[in-house]
Amino acid sequence: MKLTGTKKILGGIALAGAMALTGVVGVAQQQQKAQDGGKDRAGWNRGGREGRKGRHGMEGFGGRFAEKLNLTDAQKQQMEQIRARFQESTKSLHEQARANRGKDFDAFNGGAFNESAVRAAAQARANMHVEMEVARARMMSEIYNILTPEQKAQLAQERQQREQRRQQWRANRGGQVQEN
Repeated sequence: MKLTGTKKILGGIALAGAMALTGVVGVAQQQQKAQDGGKDRAGWNRGGREGRKGRHGMEGFGGRFAEKLNLTDAQKQQMEQIRARFQESTKSLHEQARANRGKDFDAFNGGAFNESAVRAAAQARANMHVEMEVARARMMSEIYNILTPEQKAQLAQERQQREQRRQQWRANRGGQVQEN
């Protein structure tokens, strides 16, 4: 198919218009995100990792958590010390997990199934997981103990509301699944 000069010009204009429209939409989305404080339509913070500390984002402790419970500067400092101790105490477990990630144990040595190797590898992973859970629970207990009685009551109320929202979400989701 041979393009005439007019078709080339119209095609170029259409392409330029599409690119301009894409740019306008992108700028509008960025402006909206800036106005929302980096949150998307559902209210989730999608702004990246700035301000976060650690894998689970201690910003959740030091940021929203501190803001909602009106933590004092002393409480925030204590929380940071607890978090740092937790991170240091679990460092070897994290390194061990990272080293084992992606490694396959030799379950099929020469084509033969090796049940004891599978069990040993699974048990080692389970033991590591248990140690991490215990350390995290210890950290959470220490953090809870620095809260005032009023903050503890507010935290309990927040948990109850979160559980109610979760149950409501499950009920709504269950209804949608059944309709399909």
